Amino acid sequence: MARNRVVVTGLGCISPLGNDTASTWEGIVAGRSGVGPITLFDPTDLKTQIAAEVKDFDPEEQLGRRLARHTDRFTQFALVATDEALKHAGLEYDEKQSERIGVVMGCGIGGLSTLIAEYDKFKEQGPRRISPFLVPMMLPDSAVGQIAISYGLRGPNMAIVTACASATNAIGEAAEMIRRGAADVIVTGGSESPIINIAMAGFNVIDAISSRNDDPTAASRPFDLDRDGFVVGEGAGVLILESLEHAAARSAPVLAEVTGYAATNDAFHVSAPAVGGAGAAACMRLALEDAGLKPEDIDYINAHGTSTKLNDASETAAIKTTFGKTAYEVPISSTKSMTGHLTGAAGGVEAIFCIKAIQDSVIPPTINYTTPDPECDLDYVPNEARKSELTHAMSNSFGFGGHNACVILSKPLGVE
Repeated sequence: MARNRVVVTGLGCISPLGNDTASTWEGIVAGRSGVGPITLFDPTDLKTQIAAEVKDFDPEEQLGRRLARHTDRFTQFALVATDEALKHAGLEYDEKQSERIGVVMGCGIGGLSTLIAEYDKFKEQGPRRISPFLVPMMLPDSAVGQIAISYGLRGPNMAIVTACASATNAIGEAAEMIRRGAADVIVTGGSESPIINIAMAGFNVIDAISSRNDDPTAASRPFDLDRDGFVVGEGAGVLILESLEHAAARSAPVLAEVTGYAATNDAFHVSAPAVGGAGAAACMRLALEDAGLKPEDIDYINAHGTSTKLNDASETAAIKTTFGKTAYEVPISSTKSMTGHLTGAAGGVEAIFCIKAIQDSVIPPTINYTTPDPECDLDYVPNEARKSELTHAMSNSFGFGGHNACVILSKPLGVE
């Protein structure tokens, strides 16, 4: 049976570098860090007191007072990014057509900040003071539900929860739905707001995050010998996916095509990658096969590149396994060096960066790369963006629980 081609027609982003796609991308190309001291809560008692926060975000101004009060921060980010993406796509539909428009979003932890705030209230004031909105606000599927309600989207609707691979899995699974004809359009990507005291404390006790408090902008340094952990970030990245036939019928501008996707699991450890990155290597290989591409066809890899000792060495080994000699020729960068790690939303913003890289013929840099690590000896596009014509870009996301997800985004060839 013939399978639909899947294209991207709209982008929406809110990140530590800007509250829309244009400002975020400008910061990425400029090599600007979005990391700074934590302001969302008092971090005095924590080992790590820095994070990559979204700045100047007023949910009441963006969403109205009532909706802002009844949604967690991660859902607010998702709604704002979705609004930008839908407007960018110029999507119009009636009630009947809305049954063919779905929402598939990734999220790792959901409304943890709401849960913590309400638990504190529970302890201090008793159970009768708990908000009736606690449960719907904290669930990981709150964002997809609110998006559907806000825009009247009655098609497939689900939240994908695979830790830091969530958004990439969401994009891939959304593409698969369109490929097999289950929907014409899907709003996809990811949203996350994990800069919360207990989450930061949890990352600290397993030595997962950087404590370079005296130099925040240099804290996220993927593939660098002196890396000491990732930097927690927040935000949302949303893409509008359509079947090529549907996009063509409404003369929508096509930004890119989703050509390959794969998902695997390490089946090894709940928080550490498999030795030599075996699961990640299998995922990249399967994504290439799904796209019908060879390793030498990939012009850029947006690495998972978290800035942890284990991940960066493991991903480098996995790329070598999958790409062979080509591994030393393909440009690789970690945009987490600028945005921090948006955990469940990371794959959404990083897919957007791949699309913008293809459109603008520019490869994002890996900033803070100053001391090479002998275990990480590939081309990480150090410190400055690089002009280059791109046809195919690969985006990697790997998460706790051994989750691996990989998506390939391509220049829309043969599309008028």
